[in-house]
Amino acid sequence: MTISSVIDTPVAAPVNTTNTTSSKSTDDIGADQDKFMKLLVTQLKNQDPLNPMDNAAMTSQLAQLSTVTGINKVNATLESLRTDQAASQSLTATNLIGKGVLVKGAGVELSTSTDSDGKSSSSSVFGVDLASPAESVTIAIQDQSGATVRTMSMKSTDVGTYPITWDGSTDAKTAAPAGSYTFTVKAVSAGKTLTDATALQLAAVASVSTGSGGVKLNTSLGQFAMSDVKEVL
Repeated sequence: MTISSVIDTPVAAPVNTTNTTSSKSTDDIGADQDKFMKLLVTQLKNQDPLNPMDNAAMTSQLAQLSTVTGINKVNATLESLRTDQAASQSLTATNLIGKGVLVKGAGVELSTSTDSDGKSSSSSVFGVDLASPAESVTIAIQDQSGATVRTMSMKSTDVGTYPITWDGSTDAKTAAPAGSYTFTVKAVSAGKTLTDATALQLAAVASVSTGSGGVKLNTSLGQFAMSDVKEVL
């Protein structure tokens, strides 16, 4: 579902720093090896001819060099993988611009539209995320005064994320005015209220930013990480 009210914001293509990072890591490893060999050669040049370093000590130092070099290479590989993953995530995130995502929150925005025949209709989308199966799920939508205007329910619901559409109708069979509402979720299983049922609200993705904190989605509700997105609509 495309959020028509969102204006796509151009996002610069992610800069591929993999080659730079890999080259820098390789240079660092080579520099460490050069330092070690210089120290070893200096040690050999200045050793006591009457009490030279035994073979076991030299073998031990060479083994240490091999171990350190191996660790540095592993670190360089992991850093390269991290950089590749960040670039891939940034590219994926740009595909969400202009779309709606469900993130943690209890807000509901009810909007009204008019078709070509002059008939008006209301709609809003929100969601529920269940980490455990529930025998029943009750959703209560409240207006700004805290009064419940609509109660919705689901039965025998499995684990997962569930988008929910509200057409603006109330329990009194009237039409709720457009505006901001909130809602609560109560999931019950075996007579006990579950604590892992999460309310989700709809956010419109306007742009994507990258930085030391990773890839972030800039939305109508604020900034979210990719991991915060439960579903894309």
